[in-house]
Amino acid sequence: MSTIVQPTPRTQRLPQLPKAEPCLLVIFGASGDLTKRKLIPALFDLACIGCITTQPFQVLGVARTPMTDEEFRRSMRQHAEGSKDARHFSAEKWENFAQRLHYMPGDINDPEFYRSLGKRLDEMREGGASANHLFYMSLPASLAIPVVEQLGNSGLSKNANGWARVILEKPFGRDLDSARELNESVLKVFDERDVYRIDHYLGKETVQNMLVFRFGNSIFEPVWNRNYVDYVEITASETIGVETRAAFYEETGALRDMVANHMLQLVTLTAMEPPVAFDANSVREQKVQVLRSIHPMTVDEVARRTIRGQYGPGMVDGKAVAGYREEPGVSPTSNTETYAALQFFIDNWRWSGVPFYLRTGKRLAQALTEVRVHFKRTPQALFARSPYDSLEQNIVSIRIQPNEGISIAFGAKQPGMQMRAIGVQMDFSYKHAFGTDTPVAYETLLLDAMRGDATLFTRGDEVEHEWRIITPIEDAWAELPPPRFPNYAAGSDGPSAAHELIAGEHRKWHQLEQLL
Repeated sequence: MSTIVQPTPRTQRLPQLPKAEPCLLVIFGASGDLTKRKLIPALFDLACIGCITTQPFQVLGVARTPMTDEEFRRSMRQHAEGSKDARHFSAEKWENFAQRLHYMPGDINDPEFYRSLGKRLDEMREGGASANHLFYMSLPASLAIPVVEQLGNSGLSKNANGWARVILEKPFGRDLDSARELNESVLKVFDERDVYRIDHYLGKETVQNMLVFRFGNSIFEPVWNRNYVDYVEITASETIGVETRAAFYEETGALRDMVANHMLQLVTLTAMEPPVAFDANSVREQKVQVLRSIHPMTVDEVARRTIRGQYGPGMVDGKAVAGYREEPGVSPTSNTETYAALQFFIDNWRWSGVPFYLRTGKRLAQALTEVRVHFKRTPQALFARSPYDSLEQNIVSIRIQPNEGISIAFGAKQPGMQMRAIGVQMDFSYKHAFGTDTPVAYETLLLDAMRGDATLFTRGDEVEHEWRIITPIEDAWAELPPPRFPNYAAGSDGPSAAHELIAGEHRKWHQLEQLL
């Protein structure tokens, strides 16, 4: 039994977002899915709310596909018009914004192309575009490295008329060696302060709120440690399958795709020490310290403390769906994991002995991203007449998506003559409390990159420490015999072995349930 206590709904006026410094944004891979679905809608919305100055701000899309400026604008409109991220869409506003969109076809592997690109940038600057250049690599890391090198060889990474910055999309390599190679290549061309490694999870308002929740409330910070916390559970589950990404996913898997970046970032924000200031270096230094405190696993530890799974046929949202091996583009004998569950320990003073359990997977029963901090139980002597499971642990649940918010589980007296306790729940919802839309992740991150604020981006050494943890697991999985796949049905809550990983002392995963 539980009780939901909602805050009194009220509409609050959000502070106006800051204006970006004008720039000319060059998107490499502009004909791809990311540009259509995320980047252009986010930029359009920023323009609508006045965060980017229309005239000096220009976008130059770069890709192999032959297109004119007008064809590029029409293609972008088709996606922006139906995008939930373009929240202020109207035909008039789009026409004003579209005049700032330009396109340049070419072979990004041809050094001659970058000379032509330099001339185009000069022409646009003479026509009123900003002299500041922001290069967005909407490309896999294997393609991003040669592009960055060519920007350096052509002199475009050094801007005599303004600043030059580069944004890199994840994954930042596929193991520790490739991450180091990527960092070395990029830092030969750009200074670290001009490199923005984007992880869209860090742009989510609820992820950023974790810092305010922890460090801005004196009732939580004193108990946020090994003396009071039993275990921490972090979930990032999806109901969708691989969709059109089979080729990418076959080379990546759940561990590289989700744990190596998104989920480890959630670990660092949950476990980090308070920074001296909310600026880029202070915040990122504390996150790195958490990653340094997680020791790489041996092969034996990987066998005991990790679970991998792959979905088979099942039912999702009342519809029959195929197993992973039946998906288009997937090998019928594939051993790529679509599910991963892991147990980590952070060996520092605050968290020594507290297990952190992470799980992520596709085709699970529920789409959910949340952090649940389970506190230690009180002695049961006072409530001997209450069943043990009736008085649940105190749990703080931070929901990243969907239904963003925070809930707290605690004990209350059950009505009646006996002193019996039951678990109840108090819930805070962003939507109900603030009654207004918050910026989508890519809006926040693009705006910060234009402003030169790298707080919500990952630093080079941070990326390498993430791979220092993940690479030994990948290597051990290659050495250990693979599980018999598929080992969980689509629409379930994952492999049964994952429950054994967390079982003991009344620990358990939060149950994932299909919403009918």
